[in-house]
Parts: sequence; C-alpha cells; structure tokens
Amino acid sequence: MKEITLFEKLLPVTPVVRLSGDYGDNHFYMKRDDMLSFSFGGNKVRKAAEFYREIKNSDTDVVMTYGSNSSNHCRIIANMAASMGLACHVISPEENRERLYNTAFVEQFGAVIETCPVTKVAETIENRKAAYRQEGKHPYFITGGGHGNPGTESYVKVYREICACEKESGIHFDYIFHASGTGATQAGLVCGQLLNGDRDRQIVGISIAREQGRGRTVVKDSIREYLGERFAELYREDALLFTDEYRFGGYGNYSGEVLSLIDRVMEREGIPMDTTYVGKAFYGMCAFLKEHDIKDKNVLFIHTGGTPLYFDLLLKTGRR
Repeated sequence: MKEITLFEKLLPVTPVVRLSGDYGDNHFYMKRDDMLSFSFGGNKVRKAAEFYREIKNSDTDVVMTYGSNSSNHCRIIANMAASMGLACHVISPEENRERLYNTAFVEQFGAVIETCPVTKVAETIENRKAAYRQEGKHPYFITGGGHGNPGTESYVKVYREICACEKESGIHFDYIFHASGTGATQAGLVCGQLLNGDRDRQIVGISIAREQGRGRTVVKDSIREYLGERFAELYREDALLFTDEYRFGGYGNYSGEVLSLIDRVMEREGIPMDTTYVGKAFYGMCAFLKEHDIKDKNVLFIHTGGTPLYFDLLLKTGRR
C-alpha cells in the first residue's frame, strides 16, 4: 500500500483571510479549506486524511463509498484510493446522472461507479461488500460525505486551528458559518467548541439539503457518537444551530440571488464558490445575519471546497 506524503502528518493550517467586499453590517473573514493541496482541497480532504490513517493500518484492498455524481467526497476518496494503489468502488444513485467534472475525475482515477435507485442504496452497498468478501477481498466502506467519527475528528482539529488563529491575531469570531450536508463538519466544530468549554460564539450550519428535523438529528447523533460517555456532561442544545431556511427546496437547488452573490465574490475576492454547497451556504449566512439583525460582529465563514463544481457552473450558465 502506497503512502500519501501529505497525509502522513498533520495537514497544514489553512489561511483565514479578511474579505474585501460588502456582504452586510459585519466584519467578514473566510477560512480557506479549499486551499488544501490535494485534489482541489476542501473539507473532504480533511476527512480523507483521517480515513487514510485507518486504511493504511488495515488489510484493505478495495475502498468503497457512496455519493452522487456531483460529490466532492467521491472525487477525493477515488483520488486517495488511486494514490494508495487501491481499487475504489462508488455506489451512486441513478436518478441524477448528469456528467460533471467530479464524475470525470472519479472515472479518471479508475474507480468503478455502480448506480442503483436511491431506494436501494443500502441494499446495494451491503450486497457489494458481501460480494467482495466472497472473492477474498477486504473492503473498507466510507459513509457518504465522510460521515462518522473520523470525519468529525477532522473538524474538531479545525476548531482548534480557529482558536489558535484567534490567539495569534487577537480577533475573536462571534459567529462561524459553514455548509452543513451529511453533518460531520458541523458535528466536529460543535464538539470542538464543547470540549474547549467555549460559550461566547455561535456555530451555524446552513443546510444545503436536509430539512430541519432530519438534519439536526443527524448532526446531534454524530456529536453523541464522538463524545461518547462525555455527551451527557458536555452537550448543550443551544450549541447546535442548524437552519434549513436557505435550501431552495433541496440538494442542488439555488436561486438567481445565490448565483449573483457567487459572481460578486469571485469578482471582488477572486474566490470561486459553487451553487450546491459553498455559494448556497454563503448566501444563507448573509441572509441569516440580516434577518436576525446581527451587526458589527466578527463572522468567520469556512470555505469547504468544491472548485470543480464552479467550472460546471460556468459551463451550465454559458460563461465560458
């Protein structure tokens, strides 16, 4: 099994930059996790680094995961497996098979893409794992989006990075916003806050897909799983802020206002964002702050990646 040098030690600290544009009556900063130097960066690289350490210390010979054709997670896991010299098998819903850059990358990395109806995903995953085992192989399955304790751990570490940044810069972030999808990113940030005993900031997950009830439950379950016996001692309901007000109907949906904001950020900051995850969450952050009349606060937005999706957007909107 081949090593990935970047993953053999702690990932480099990503920069926090002050934004130049006018996005409301607050002071805006962005943590550039999209600048991690593996497969276009993003939060999925952080999660992959944690799974890498588990896989490296196992007898794994095929990496399995689940995700859509637009999934940043699938791109990075397929890239990781190829870098390690391992086979990769992606289970993907057949309902949406539009060919995107992430699809092309997954194919380029040599992963097998198996499609099935979304209602049969769980069954297909179990059947495929069983089939590999019958062949004498040792599959390692990574839940979609990097969900699970390794994914949560990756953003506990990010919370520590943010605290170190505050100490060095003298800037305290009153709010931290991010795109909340499968929930591990938000769970990690909240666990970091709870473990650190911080009560003087709010972490807000902007849902890009799930409705309030389901989305909040999944994040809370991840927090409970990660904290284990310390959950009852540390957990506070007010630490978990999850809003579905800016979903625009569900995964992949967006509005003209989101698109306009993405254009503004690219022109003003030189920072690409996509309509599925980051741009949608950035719009949700701005709307949340305005609607709750929050002013003159230091606000940190975590850019969780998705650069290939930005180029899909250029093609889709005829801006090439």
